Amino acid sequence: MLTGREFHMLRDLFDQDVSISEIARRTGHDRKTIRKYIGSEIPPMMKERPKPSSKLDPYKDYIISRLKDHPLSASRLYREIKAKGFTGKYGIVKNFVREVRPKIEAPAVYRYETKPGVQSQVDWAECGHIEIDGQIRKLYCFTMVLGFSRMRYAEFVLQTDVSTLIQCHLNAFRYFGGYTQEILYDNMNQVVLQRNPVSSDTIWNPRFEDFFKHYRFIPRLCRPYRPQTKGKIENTVKFVKRDFFMGGSFSSFSDINSQLHQWLSRVNSTIQGTTHEIPFERLKLEGLRQIDSVLPYNIVREESRKITRDAFLSYLGNRYSVPYRFAGRTARLQIHDSTVSVFVGTEKVCSHEIVPGYGKISRNKDHFKGLLSEIIQQNTISRMKGLSTICFNDPEVEHRPLSTYDAFCREA
Repeated sequence: MLTGREFHMLRDLFDQDVSISEIARRTGHDRKTIRKYIGSEIPPMMKERPKPSSKLDPYKDYIISRLKDHPLSASRLYREIKAKGFTGKYGIVKNFVREVRPKIEAPAVYRYETKPGVQSQVDWAECGHIEIDGQIRKLYCFTMVLGFSRMRYAEFVLQTDVSTLIQCHLNAFRYFGGYTQEILYDNMNQVVLQRNPVSSDTIWNPRFEDFFKHYRFIPRLCRPYRPQTKGKIENTVKFVKRDFFMGGSFSSFSDINSQLHQWLSRVNSTIQGTTHEIPFERLKLEGLRQIDSVLPYNIVREESRKITRDAFLSYLGNRYSVPYRFAGRTARLQIHDSTVSVFVGTEKVCSHEIVPGYGKISRNKDHFKGLLSEIIQQNTISRMKGLSTICFNDPEVEHRPLSTYDAFCREA
């Protein structure tokens, strides 16, 4: 079919008395085609061809509705519709998400690349609230990314104090199999108390300073108001929220971290968008400092709990027994890695392995030895006190001297 421009060119040549054969020679069109259009007053109209159907069509409304609720990643949406029966490829999902996702303009930034084993980046993310032990508490996510390999680590926590931050570092070091020469942070008070232009004058948080000196890595602080300095971790935080957390379904606090660990295994085994390589493969080239080459760093977190009348306390939705004589007292918990120790006053009364899941009970039968006999004894004493005792009083008898009875005998 001729375009509108070609149609008018044919008409102009014909109006100039150019023969049909000459027009055909000049334009390359067939003479039958030329005869058809020089006799028409209306230029040819392009007919819209119906768009071919796509395997994605049944899932487009679902994708759009999910993006209205959360800014999910294309890979997350691909997994969701694949579970619903989608058999197409990831590429068409990615292109469609790019079309329908709201556009947000962002200024250009310079990308910082690091050499193997040199730098990693750390940050916190707030993730709403969660109900734990009958209380509504804030939920946070610790994230760390290795600059060269783009290996990611994350875990959800309930507080952001220094002890929790250090424990998260240790968990990340074990996950990676080591740590980098330096770690980049935002200006968080768990790390730095006062930042000064000269790094040697910076006042570090003393507990965190003890930690980084123990492992001999260098803490770096990003420039104020320049989050692009730590763009890798910023992107990781967004990725964890969009690709894992938002719209997820979790049964307990431990279930969140269990699912997150599975997610980390998957994304670290998938080609990364910037390096176009698999993070687990690039990790082999990092040359990290081995955590086993340094003496273990012991970190203990503390919390307080009320011991119930039935001699249990609650931690992360699970119940742990305590010797019954401490029922009703307030206990201090020391949490170290996978164990929780219980102190009442200065006395350590018991310890438990931390139980995964929710609604579980860790019961030590020795904590209740003697309780039943003590209850029986107390009940017996109470029952005896409740019984009334009847006392009989003897009648009063008048006491008379014997001479009185002798007088009665003589009269008789």
